[in-house]
Amino acid sequence: MFDSPSALSDHLRSSTTPLRITANGSWLHSGRPVLPAPHLSVQAMRGIVEYIPGDLTITVRAGTSHTEIDAATFQEGQWLGLDPAGADLGTIGATIATASVGPLVHGIGAVRDIVLGMEVVAGNGIITRSGGKVVKNVAGFDLVRLQTGAWGTLGVITEVSLRLRARPERDETVGIELDARTPLLAHLVRLRNLTLSPLAVELIGAPLATLLGISDQQIFLIRLGGNETRVTSQRAQLAKLGSLIDCPAAVWESLRSIEHDATASGSEGSLHSVARVSHLPSQLSHAWSHVQSELGSASFTTILARATVSRGIVRVIVPHPPNLSVDHYHAAIASVTRTLAPPGGHVVWEQLPDVAWGNVPSSVADSLSHGLQRTFDPQHRCNSGILGATFVA
Repeated sequence: MFDSPSALSDHLRSSTTPLRITANGSWLHSGRPVLPAPHLSVQAMRGIVEYIPGDLTITVRAGTSHTEIDAATFQEGQWLGLDPAGADLGTIGATIATASVGPLVHGIGAVRDIVLGMEVVAGNGIITRSGGKVVKNVAGFDLVRLQTGAWGTLGVITEVSLRLRARPERDETVGIELDARTPLLAHLVRLRNLTLSPLAVELIGAPLATLLGISDQQIFLIRLGGNETRVTSQRAQLAKLGSLIDCPAAVWESLRSIEHDATASGSEGSLHSVARVSHLPSQLSHAWSHVQSELGSASFTTILARATVSRGIVRVIVPHPPNLSVDHYHAAIASVTRTLAPPGGHVVWEQLPDVAWGNVPSSVADSLSHGLQRTFDPQHRCNSGILGATFVA
């Protein structure tokens, strides 16, 4: 365990051993299985470095949990607005390394929109700082975006500067049941024609809505934020779509808990597989139908699916059906990995049985990724294999 970037840098410069980067360990089984390697923990690098409420910015060490950030910003009526799948005890470093987002991506933005600056110890031991601590900063190459979503394959994130938002005066969540006799596309068109600015808009499949205790039908789950006038006006707009179901604020935490339980169950022999399917927002109804059809034809009759309407992203959890043996489940999942991406769309598997990963193409088997790896981690020491096999000339 290292408690400073300089100590980590010294270690990386003096050793050639491959490393598995960890903090609280909640992402250990997400993504492809990593090559066996000793753990390099940044859990000791935690805490708030600088918080300037007037600038709506905060700088924290990578091992700082979301709980710690929320506790500090709550006192000033501010929040970070990141709600990735998993518990709040997860660290900000892991969230940024995996570019993980939740439903709030609709109103708050993606991880790349929130990170202002970053300190990283590259795989070659060089300490780099990019971006800055203020919103208006355009100096240098955009290494912040490069490291965001790299899954720790280019180096170890040690410190980040983040953009904050003011907490809304009112924060309410409503559900709207979708009549199954009406095509999904028609529901989506009616929703998009409203004058709304919600914090989150999720399409929730019936099995997931049932598990959340909201409805036994497919629903829109919508989070409204703002002052009283704004929230009241948006509720009136949504009432045009159907009767509103008032939902407790805890429903979003329940959704995160369900997804956390799915990704915390391990890899080999896991009872869940998790995929993220993306397409143009205008093609969401086709992507949703394709995912449901492909998984249904593969004997998966109950799946837990939600979609971020404004982003065209479908996130699906595929539990192990009780009527299938483990071997049959693994075989069915391995088969569907070839067909789950809709025409013109893309799929990223976040969790799979180890036996199924062979059917998933590498994310870094290209010359550009190889060049970046050669620059930042030429010996392939950081999280080797987590994004697949590297480029071979």
